[in-house]
Amino acid sequence: MCENPNVFITLWRFNMTTLDPQSGRTGAKIVGGGVGEGPGPDIMASATLDGNKVMSSDGEHVGKISDIMLDVRGGRVAYAVLSEGGFLGMGNTLHAIPWNALTLDTAEKCFRVDITAQRIKDDPGFDKDHWPAMADTAWGTQMHDYYGRRPYWLSSTDPLARSDDGVRPIDV
Repeated sequence: MCENPNVFITLWRFNMTTLDPQSGRTGAKIVGGGVGEGPGPDIMASATLDGNKVMSSDGEHVGKISDIMLDVRGGRVAYAVLSEGGFLGMGNTLHAIPWNALTLDTAEKCFRVDITAQRIKDDPGFDKDHWPAMADTAWGTQMHDYYGRRPYWLSSTDPLARSDDGVRPIDV
């Protein structure tokens, strides 16, 4: 109890509602026992993930991560961009994969996506000179549906989101 009983600190309870109702997670899943030096694998520099291979659910190497796309206003990772095909960066097809559709496998040092290689190839994707409007919710909803995920902006992952009763006062 503090000296002045009228003074208390109000703390917001973090509401980490899931984006993926099957797993109860808000971002990419992490599996494997591999742990490197530094802050990973829970917190990593995006440059560390560029070039990581991506494996499909049927075990096929389908490409590499070329970019990590941030929702700057929302403060979240939105998509990983998969670069598939081509040679030395020429003729690559790019695919936006919802961040919550990926699993980081630290033992194998790759990402896994829970759809088949053929399904990724069937996605028309885009090229480096013609990116989609990723902030467009219609496009984003379609992309999340394709990967069987709930759009990240529909969840209340805002760390300052209020709980049912608003705030939780505590005495100091």
